[in-house]
Amino acid sequence: MSDTVESAVIVAIDGPAGTGKSSTSKAVAAALGLRYLDTGAQYRAITWWMIANGVDTADPAAIATAAGKPVIVSGTDPAAPTIAVDGEDVSAPIRTQEVSAKVSAVSAVPEVRSRITALQRSIAAEARGGIVVEGRDIGTTVLPDAHLKVFLTASPEARAARRTAELAGADLAATREALIKRDAADSSRKTSPLAKADDAVEVDTTELTLTQVVARVTELVEQRRTALR
Repeated sequence: MSDTVESAVIVAIDGPAGTGKSSTSKAVAAALGLRYLDTGAQYRAITWWMIANGVDTADPAAIATAAGKPVIVSGTDPAAPTIAVDGEDVSAPIRTQEVSAKVSAVSAVPEVRSRITALQRSIAAEARGGIVVEGRDIGTTVLPDAHLKVFLTASPEARAARRTAELAGADLAATREALIKRDAADSSRKTSPLAKADDAVEVDTTELTLTQVVARVTELVEQRRTALR
């Protein structure tokens, strides 16, 4: 019985951008032999598709109409996660400033969230050996029954510094302003807003190294596994 629970452990890691969700989630998944899903990449992918296909990202009705068209496939190997749209690898183009500026608007459309949420639940259900799923509404909406829910936080300054390092040519002040603006948009949207689940464990990563954060989350997963036996 315990082997079954451990093999199917589901970990939800939520939090705003720049808190270390992706790096932490990939490292924890790799360390524990789990699959890994970056849900933010899926929203970026559908946003990229909207832009590439001339859909007005300021028009919710137009976005809703097109939401079901792109075929999005996520590879869940933590050592080499992939994201493809209609058979095209979009791991690089979805990280541009243009996509970053428009992803909140696209993600707020209910039809988009419904489509992507269904995809995420399907991937989690089919993940052999369990999975670490990271995003903004995983513990609250996508996988409310996850075995462990973690909510990562960090100061705006720390988050801006991390995100600036990730985005080539990004300006620190502009990045900080963009992050704060996105926080407001993600937290106030009507459909699946960014929020900490009531039963989530909060981890402030501001003063922690990635190694320390990974160790803390890995410990939480192991504790949860023990409790489930």
